[in-house]
Amino acid sequence: MSSPSRAIYLAIAGAGGLVILGGAAFWYASQQATARGGAADQVVTVDAQSCQPNEITLPGGRRSFEIVNSSDRPIEWEILNGVMVVAERENIAPGFRTSLSADLAPGEYEMTCGLLSNPRGKLVVTASDEASAAASEVTLRKFLGPLSEYRVYLVMQGKQAVKSAETLRDAIAAGDLAAAQDAWRQARLPYRRIEPLAYRLSDLENAIDPRAAYLEGREKDPAFTGYHRIEYGLFDQNSTDGLQPVADRLVADLTALAQRLQETPLDPQLLISLPGEMAEQIATGQIPQGDNAYAGNDADELQASLDGIGKLAGLLGQVAGAVDPALDKDIAKALQDSRDALATLQAKGAAYGDVPADARTALANDFSRLADNLARLKPVIGMN
Repeated sequence: MSSPSRAIYLAIAGAGGLVILGGAAFWYASQQATARGGAADQVVTVDAQSCQPNEITLPGGRRSFEIVNSSDRPIEWEILNGVMVVAERENIAPGFRTSLSADLAPGEYEMTCGLLSNPRGKLVVTASDEASAAASEVTLRKFLGPLSEYRVYLVMQGKQAVKSAETLRDAIAAGDLAAAQDAWRQARLPYRRIEPLAYRLSDLENAIDPRAAYLEGREKDPAFTGYHRIEYGLFDQNSTDGLQPVADRLVADLTALAQRLQETPLDPQLLISLPGEMAEQIATGQIPQGDNAYAGNDADELQASLDGIGKLAGLLGQVAGAVDPALDKDIAKALQDSRDALATLQAKGAAYGDVPADARTALANDFSRLADNLARLKPVIGMN
């Protein structure tokens, strides 16, 4: 066999090995999340077209779900209250399962079932003593300061997201590929800092940040818009061609998001849930497979995500620190461990696709430990 042919076969074998290792990392993270959750209140199987069962009734309170992907595509599963995401799991690989828990108030919710174009399922939550007790324990007075400060943070980062998107749009309009690539990397950071709340606004999130894997036509799907559509053009196609309308819409959608972030009601229950849920979402849905399939700059974006999580943790520490100083220290250590792990990846300078599976698993474990510590905030500050 000639030397070039041998090199080609070795490259193919190496790529196959990376796929296997990546799948193993995803399986490990998913199983870790499931193991922590124990027996679920409800198992939901998602096939190519729907959820099974497609209608669910459960009593209010903290409820757990086990999500099984029986389709041939990676999926996300969400509980929606109108356009607000109550809980979500991303990147559930075909044949795999994962779990989540959510505090559910009585009412009717929708469930997304695989592809964004699939019909939605229905979740009915009935009144219960547990739900009534949880509602009665919310004390707004303790949270007035943190809630106000987080609102200011959302407004500032929302404005920065719009400004950065405008810079990206201008670089695309000028046809400057290198400047547009750099502007894209910078434009993502303020969005990642506010993602704990932004991802709950499902209508805007599905326009700003959809992934091709969740769309029937993948990269050619008309619904493939926003950051990742621009990323695909700039980093996979190495061109600004055809991206101007996409960039214009991104600016418009981020402007709408910035306004919505000013108007979305904030309450203690929501504030407490945001950082832990985001950390768990990243651990199980983003780190194993990666989020930016074309640019490969996930480590930098994960750092911005930690900034957003850390901001929330610091605000909640104003309430919990005096009650449980040990927990405050545990959260600070878990944050620092995750930061240190990311700094190690960033120092190596490798594209995220080249990060070994064992390093991704270790990073996912750091974020999972952070999520576990943040979950301890609820009982400490009087929330079920």
